[in-house]
Amino acid sequence: MRILKLAFFTVLFLAFGCKNQQLQTKHKFTNGLINETSPYLLQHAHNPVDWRPWSDNALKEAAEKNKLLIVSIGYSSCHWCHVMEKETFADEDVAKTMNENFINIKVDREERPDLDHLYMTAVQLMQGNGGWPLNVIILPNGKPVYGGTYHTNEEWKDILGKVADLYQQNPEKLNEYANKISSGIQDTNLIKPEKDSTNLSRDNLDLSVKNWQKKWDHEWGGNLENQKFIKAHNLDFLIDYATLTTNDTINNHVTNTLNKIASGGIYDHIGGGFFRYSTDPHWKIPHFEKMLYTNAQLISLYSKAFQTYKKVAYKNVVVETIDFLEREMKGKDGGYYSAIDADSEGEEGIYYQWKEEELKSILKEESDLFLVYYKLEPSDDDKNKTNFILTQSSNDSVFIAQNDLSIDHLTSLKKKWRKSLLNKRQKRTHPAFDDKIITSWNALLINGFIDAYKAIGEKEYLDKAIALYDFIEKNNTAGDFLVHSFKKGDKQQEGFLEDYAFLIDVNINLFSVTTETKYLDRANELNTVVSKYFADSVTEMYKYTKESKLISTLIKVDDGVIPSPNAVMGHNLKRLGVLNYNTDFTKTSKQMLSSMAEYLTDNAKDFSKWNALQLHTVYPFYEIVIVGEKADSIAKVFNVRHIPNTIVAASTHKSSLPVFKNKYVEDATFIYVCQEGSCKLPVQTVEQALKQL
Repeated sequence: MRILKLAFFTVLFLAFGCKNQQLQTKHKFTNGLINETSPYLLQHAHNPVDWRPWSDNALKEAAEKNKLLIVSIGYSSCHWCHVMEKETFADEDVAKTMNENFINIKVDREERPDLDHLYMTAVQLMQGNGGWPLNVIILPNGKPVYGGTYHTNEEWKDILGKVADLYQQNPEKLNEYANKISSGIQDTNLIKPEKDSTNLSRDNLDLSVKNWQKKWDHEWGGNLENQKFIKAHNLDFLIDYATLTTNDTINNHVTNTLNKIASGGIYDHIGGGFFRYSTDPHWKIPHFEKMLYTNAQLISLYSKAFQTYKKVAYKNVVVETIDFLEREMKGKDGGYYSAIDADSEGEEGIYYQWKEEELKSILKEESDLFLVYYKLEPSDDDKNKTNFILTQSSNDSVFIAQNDLSIDHLTSLKKKWRKSLLNKRQKRTHPAFDDKIITSWNALLINGFIDAYKAIGEKEYLDKAIALYDFIEKNNTAGDFLVHSFKKGDKQQEGFLEDYAFLIDVNINLFSVTTETKYLDRANELNTVVSKYFADSVTEMYKYTKESKLISTLIKVDDGVIPSPNAVMGHNLKRLGVLNYNTDFTKTSKQMLSSMAEYLTDNAKDFSKWNALQLHTVYPFYEIVIVGEKADSIAKVFNVRHIPNTIVAASTHKSSLPVFKNKYVEDATFIYVCQEGSCKLPVQTVEQALKQL
């Protein structure tokens, strides 16, 4: 603050007293990040540390000068990244040590998820766990010799000194250690190809789920963990599994989890949308970042839940979350931002917290009822318990009965409360945005809009899906390839497997709901690019990058906060094989799944997208093919229902596409229920088709 004030008065003096002199910059330091577009990198552009972005030149310079490199990885909405930047990277003494002894690289993990995956694996091998900021010290060849997460100023200085001394005194020891860690990284990316599919069965799928159930939190939902992330793909799989197996125990676990999440503090009851995770096992106290991928996937999940369980509360979550995204995360040109920061005014979560007297002042005579419906939970770091977040204290039916209200009256009250408090909150200092438009995360949102359209029936959601798809096609491509993120002036060009996999999925879904064949054509085009540039001959999976200059090929097979891109490709190939009558695609999908079978039995929560593919494999998977002038309207009837293990393909006219070939009849509309091209007798009503299913 003192530096900023000094700079301000310096500028005033120069402007009015020495007009002929060139104005000095208000920043004491400026490093190589100043020309980047990533908000996270720009946050460090005026550190005294001589940061630069990742590049081959940096590695080359390190080799020429015989220096180690520091690779520090984070993202703009990361609270502890901000803390370490202020405490440590802004310290001139620390910077002097780093600049003299190391080449210093800053990485935005959202721009370069490949580097993040690589060095996160290294840190997990070294320390047993990981997180952000991720701080790794590497040799000029890219192999890591040290890895950790957040460090205090003193801890970091101590680590730098010890590693630098060891590199000077015993470089052979560091090289030996680096080789061991690099071998470990390579081993984690080695999947043994398996063509024998006998290990895929309903019994093995059941065993996988039963083993997973032992780790469930039957009171609060989700898994038994001290901190809880909402992994939408886990619950998405369980909804389908419970539907096909008519398992009420699993349905109860899913609905209990969905209810607890939607009533907890991890959901923003005033503005809509979800925070990244809860810091407790009860979904009450959130870590306050809001991520696009979280909200996109939860729109899809709660849409499917509304289709399946018909609970209006789930529909409300979908509507409110979409409203939040439109209001706060949509860029003026049409793409959706990647994240909203956890911090504002130097404090984490202060934008979302309330004082009790503030609530009473705003809501006046209705505050008593409000404070019965909502419970005030003190935030973790509030020792005086004066700042609170909101959780829902009881379900609507109980609250209505206890307070002699109608459902319409309660709905009206909640809208009024939300409007009043949102208006007040919007007058506060809003947390910062990360305005990168990430291809894979926006693809997840396109699917969210499609799923909301299918569940709720509002055409505006389909319109949003198409508009966002058109934006991505226009801005997030470079020739025949996708780029991972878009921002005007951005230098990023590389697209990763997740971008292709998720966008292929989107195109298949758009084809299914719109009947427009251009989307299926685009899915096939993107699939050809993936097959040509991403196929890995060793594992017979797909590489995370087109070409790798890193120390290991990356094969991402496990689910994280987003699904495994290889698992999504398995789903894509299954459906493209069905729609194109391409048995090579379906065989490849099954072979990929067979290679993963050994991982599924004991680790279902980390491989649920693969288990969803196993569900499609060991139970019948149907194409519902509708051809004729009424195909659109009949397709909508199927799409609004939750029918697992199906894909809808419809055409109002004669088509040469394999899935429609020889099925069109003039002046009639027929429904064909098929399995990999083998169709039952055509019928003309939805009821008849459902019986065939």
